[in-house]
Amino acid sequence: MGPGELLRQARLEAKGPAQPLHGGGIARVYRVGPYAVKLAEGAPPGLFPAEAKGLAALAARGVRVPRVFHVGEEGLVLEYLPEGPTDWEALAGMLAQLHRRREARYWAEPGFLGTFPLPGREGGDWTEFFFLRCVEPLLEATWGRLGGLGPRVEALYRRPLPAEGPAPLHGDLWHGNLRFAPEGPALLDPSFFVGERGVDLAMMRLFGGFPQAFWRAYRALYPLPEEVERALPRYGVYYLLAHVHFFGEGYLGPLWKAISDS
Repeated sequence: MGPGELLRQARLEAKGPAQPLHGGGIARVYRVGPYAVKLAEGAPPGLFPAEAKGLAALAARGVRVPRVFHVGEEGLVLEYLPEGPTDWEALAGMLAQLHRRREARYWAEPGFLGTFPLPGREGGDWTEFFFLRCVEPLLEATWGRLGGLGPRVEALYRRPLPAEGPAPLHGDLWHGNLRFAPEGPALLDPSFFVGERGVDLAMMRLFGGFPQAFWRAYRALYPLPEEVERALPRYGVYYLLAHVHFFGEGYLGPLWKAISDS
């Protein structure tokens, strides 16, 4: 299926040619006039509906996201956000406001990290929640590729993780899921759930991370306790297991370092 066909299914007028955009390693993304059309061959059932629900959850909590015009198993039609000025302080303000929110409990609907399916879960102890919902499914999927690191990963979560309180999370906050639009920063392609803010912050530190301008502004608005800082490598293990799953054993070195730093 092409972008024009999805727009026709959505009963939206295609205004101009389809221009390919960067869409990460999973989807093909096109700009067609005011729309961003996102497609993926062989996408697992529920992938695009889960993304749309995550965008709606963030929007309901005050985060700027693209408007969703159409969602189906075949793809998404989103608002195209033009490029605007880089503003790390505004991003810090938006995320600090999100992370300061308190929800009634930890919870996650069935969803995805990339195309990897994750189960739903609700309530209970944070460390158990994080391990069973996020880490254990990826640990089982990658066990045979970990070269003996599997038991070391399991052992990380026998110690309690710090708990500031249930907060809404983007869930996959790398620089490719950030867009600086004319109205300010916007977040894309969430893996939304309610957990601890260290999960988002850990991803933001991996693979080059976000610049010091962001971290200075964020810390000024919402300081990081030392115990949360120390826990970030344990949260990062979650994302490194996903990279082992998707991209192979070249990520065992960073995984070993995260374990050692924990």
